Amino acid sequence: MTDVLRRLVARRVHAPEAIAEAAANRVRAKSPFNDKGRTMIIAADHPARGANAVGGNPSAMADRGELLERLCLALERPGVTGVLATADVIDDLLLLGVLDGKTVIGSMNRTGLAGSSFEIDDRFACYDAEAIERMRFDGGKTLTRICLDDPASPGVLENTAKAVNELADRKLIAMVEPFLSTWAGGRLKNDLSPDAVIKSITIAAALGRSSAYTWLKLPVVDDMERVLASSTLPAVLLGGEVKDPDAAFAAWQRALTQPTVQGLVVGRSLLYPHDGDVAKAVDTAVGLL
Repeated sequence: MTDVLRRLVARRVHAPEAIAEAAANRVRAKSPFNDKGRTMIIAADHPARGANAVGGNPSAMADRGELLERLCLALERPGVTGVLATADVIDDLLLLGVLDGKTVIGSMNRTGLAGSSFEIDDRFACYDAEAIERMRFDGGKTLTRICLDDPASPGVLENTAKAVNELADRKLIAMVEPFLSTWAGGRLKNDLSPDAVIKSITIAAALGRSSAYTWLKLPVVDDMERVLASSTLPAVLLGGEVKDPDAAFAAWQRALTQPTVQGLVVGRSLLYPHDGDVAKAVDTAVGLL
């Protein structure tokens, strides 16, 4: 991977325009779905929020060369349809030429740094709708945490609505990841009870002047049949950090039977599995679809 990184850096230094050229020449995905009619997207936008930890390793995702190697391996597995990441990661993948035929979702808001006192104030400082359209990508993703005790929440909702509007105007997917969150002991925690997830869904689904291109990115929690009944918007299931892979895969499989669920958007648990076998983890997830 060292030689690959040297070539990447050389192109960034001597031919930065190569990124835009690679985006212009990339073969776009015909649809967000694989041949089974499901979407399987690999998420890799965690480092931009300072969330580099996996398991007991606080800097697991901080080695960019290793992350890219794992991403390339995951993207070449059969049934994987795309990637979700910030510009620095996607630009590398464009230069590596591994995004032909893949759905590309740009991560839009990452200023709610993990563990910060301002974590709820997640402003849009990464991709915007104009750049996503110009780069010929397929949509944008927003993290929308709603804290009823934090005065920054209305701004979060307003900015999410603006992103939904601007993406919908361009007929691009607006992938909204909502959580009802609370402050506890100086840290922001997502409430993963079914009722809290339902409330976050009903709030997020209503944002914007059109829901035609809005998808929801949702955690798998208890009572998913009731949770998913709270909206007719297309949904994808997120992975989060998985402590028990067998239990997680079983929960994903049950949730995938619900009519609104279109597939999975999973990152750390597939890129950094407990046994280190990325291909096996990805293939297992694809098999659930």
